[in-house]
Amino acid sequence: MRKLSVVEFVTLDGVMQGLGGPDEDREGGFEHGGWSAPYGDEVLARQAVSGLGQTSAYLFGRKTYEHMAAHWPHEPAENPFAASLNATPKYVVTRTLRRLDWANSHVVDGDVVQSVRDLKADGAGFITVLGSGVLAQTLFTNDLVDTYRIMLHPLVLGTGKRLFGELAGPLRLRLVDCTPTTTGVLLLNYERERVPA
Repeated sequence: MRKLSVVEFVTLDGVMQGLGGPDEDREGGFEHGGWSAPYGDEVLARQAVSGLGQTSAYLFGRKTYEHMAAHWPHEPAENPFAASLNATPKYVVTRTLRRLDWANSHVVDGDVVQSVRDLKADGAGFITVLGSGVLAQTLFTNDLVDTYRIMLHPLVLGTGKRLFGELAGPLRLRLVDCTPTTTGVLLLNYERERVPA
């Protein structure tokens, strides 16, 4: 059985919107796009690729998929992140896309929760979710996430989409490890701590 891992870059106040570039996600009038760029360093780069070998599939929401598909297929295979993304099966939760041009991409439609349960039951390794805020909320709400890899940035934006929204109850997590970067980012790895029924 596969585990589901959510990987997110967030600010201290939980904002995950528009981390990569100024025009990445301006929804809601968000004006802080590209906020993560000044915090990149070798530690963060190593961490970003460290779990790729265990990833047996990626799971994206439509918007994140479209953003990633516009960039990563054109990166050289020597880039380990590009090599993993391009070669590994990708599952895209979408109601609108029917044709996916990025190699090894598959549409997930219908009952998202059951589809994700089926994906988890099929195979070994990790299903890795990158970004995909709306999808992540569905996964959190239905307690489908097993591990959380959070890159916590020393920045407060005050506005923007937050990683965690309203939940029916608390999600208890156990810290597996914490690695600081030279720029003050904390690389936090958590496992979901479920209380037996």
